[in-house]
Amino acid sequence: MGGKKKINLFLILLSILILIFLSFVLINYRIVSFSKKYIYSEIEQVPAKYTSIVPGAAVYGNRSVSYVLRDRIEGAMALIEEGKCRRFLVSGDHGTKEYDEVNAARKYVLKMHNVDESIIFMDHAGFSTYETMYRARDVFCVSDCCIVTQKFHIYRAVYIARKLGLDAVGFIAPEINRFSEKTRMSWEIRESFARVKAFFNVAFHTKPTYLGDKIPVTGDGHETWK
Repeated sequence: MGGKKKINLFLILLSILILIFLSFVLINYRIVSFSKKYIYSEIEQVPAKYTSIVPGAAVYGNRSVSYVLRDRIEGAMALIEEGKCRRFLVSGDHGTKEYDEVNAARKYVLKMHNVDESIIFMDHAGFSTYETMYRARDVFCVSDCCIVTQKFHIYRAVYIARKLGLDAVGFIAPEINRFSEKTRMSWEIRESFARVKAFFNVAFHTKPTYLGDKIPVTGDGHETWK
């Protein structure tokens, strides 16, 4: 009898693991299949949207943007310069004085591009992609947007934005320097788990860490400079 109980317990555990794995795969498939029709790799094909959104990425010493963030910024600036978007919203982690993604991004834009300063908006509490899109809607009053990020990340970003009610499309950030296959693989592995988390954030209407007063993206971006 003891051996039979052990077999039954093993089968139950195996069934649970299979169910978890299948759910994991199906959630990833759902997010990618839902989003892909809204994603563009050629700037000429991108439909016009009022705001370009750049999700944050690593910076070094609060001054130098990483290649990942640089490529996102350059993609968004290309949309601005081509008349596809009229506002630039960079969102990221500025949780401490020692680490500041959004001001580093702003300084990069102003150094590298001749652009009207007032169109640059900064979200200092975009601690995740989900929070970035939630705050874009509720704090910055964004209704339509083009999200600029790498291919591995763009499906999740567009999925979240559209599920939160934004008229969102995605533009795959062109790579200035190609990333290694090892780097791409690590991104894809991490992203597969991040998609599952995003799915449940959307399903359970998770609140962001911070909200705050409304700062409409139709106004002057200087109001967000801190």
